[in-house]
Amino acid sequence: MKKFDRPRNLQRTSKMLYHSFFTQEEIDQEYNPRFIVENSDELIQSYLTESERVSGEYPNIPRISYGSSAEETLDIFSSEIPASPIHIFFHGGYWHSMSSRDFAFVAEGLLRNGITAVLINYALCPKVTISEIVRQARAAVAWTYRNAMTFGGNPEQITVSGHSAGGHLTGMLLSTKWEKEYGLASDIIKGMLPISGLFDLGAFQFSWLQPKLQLSPELVSANSPLLLKPTSKTPVLLAVGADESLEFHRQSQEYCTFLEKQGVPAKYISVQRKNHFNIIHDFLGDGGLFCRQISEWSC
Repeated sequence: MKKFDRPRNLQRTSKMLYHSFFTQEEIDQEYNPRFIVENSDELIQSYLTESERVSGEYPNIPRISYGSSAEETLDIFSSEIPASPIHIFFHGGYWHSMSSRDFAFVAEGLLRNGITAVLINYALCPKVTISEIVRQARAAVAWTYRNAMTFGGNPEQITVSGHSAGGHLTGMLLSTKWEKEYGLASDIIKGMLPISGLFDLGAFQFSWLQPKLQLSPELVSANSPLLLKPTSKTPVLLAVGADESLEFHRQSQEYCTFLEKQGVPAKYISVQRKNHFNIIHDFLGDGGLFCRQISEWSC
């Protein structure tokens, strides 16, 4: 089977489940990156290995509480530069696995560019709903803004990124009513970088993830950035690995078009020679494309 081919020998139902898909198998083939990336386990292990290294090499304050539940914590890797720009990162794991500590390696490239990294942890499905995860993500940004000066950060220079499910959370921040719900300016975030994000959750009701996510049509509507009007004109860069599935590209492309129609400066890029898992290796060492873009937003 070619990388982007959908199975052709599956029994089809007469009812389309989502977009152009009639079967769960077709949806899973497009939305489960492990079907495409043969060394996915090795790449995920690299997250853990590199995160352990970065946590040991760079001073950091782990598991600071930003909310009432045990999972609502964040890890701060402070830059040595006073009043440094702040970058907030939301980890992936399809809303049901992994933690902020598993992605500590993301801090390296940011720190080497003079940017303080704040890595957000959140509760996971099915213990909580996706709506609750979104609420926690928004609360974490508000906490970071209000407490920035206590860890040497500049609250007026906050940017955000997220990988996979974290990309979805990044997109959800764009529809947040910051003034009404948090008493903060609508432009609290100066730049957003959803990496391999998901912006229409409709597919997941019919996927292998449904037992964990327990999505209803109402939850899909309330938590799909592609269906929600943005509340600010924050610039957005949507990045997808060139070797990812057609659906990951389509989701980012359609969200980019949606944002442009809403007057949001948005751009979609396909990152060559990158797949769903190694695309965030860009944050290692001195950092690459993503760190350069975050630095530009932080000027």
